Amino acid sequence: MGKHGDILDVASKGSASGDVKNGFREAMSRLGAAVHVITSAGTAGRCGFTASSVCSVTDEPPTVLVCLNRSSSVHGMFRKNGVFCINTLGAGHEAISDAFAGFTGSAMDERFAATDWQTLATGAPAMTDALVSIDCRISSITEIGTHSVIFGAVQAIRFGQDNEALMYLRRAYHKL
Repeated sequence: MGKHGDILDVASKGSASGDVKNGFREAMSRLGAAVHVITSAGTAGRCGFTASSVCSVTDEPPTVLVCLNRSSSVHGMFRKNGVFCINTLGAGHEAISDAFAGFTGSAMDERFAATDWQTLATGAPAMTDALVSIDCRISSITEIGTHSVIFGAVQAIRFGQDNEALMYLRRAYHKL
């Protein structure tokens, strides 16, 4: 599946089909996306994860969304803290992305020690050399399939250097 001209009929196979799941994942790998580290801090502690499923919702009021797998070890912490910060990574941040994705096996404190942080309005960690950091309060959460779609009301924005962005496409990092 995924060769030029292939068609996957999702409606007739049903979403539980292995073919559909694998085909969908292959299709999503072809959607190039910026790479972000999503952080949170509060009564549940400091935590973060790597995500590409981030987008704007509206500019009135400024609102964004982030998708987080409900089986993630940090899922409950984000819910309890009620805040998050989207830190958009630049070219050269591959190691930070891998650490927060859990690929390195490092503990959460070690992940945060890999770069410098500050806080904005909510207290969620904002990466000092991110392309942009968008600090949010959770306004609502919708559960869909295996994921929580977390909507955030933007509280503060910190603009970083105007460098190349770190992108993810076809299961590999790229610079744009």
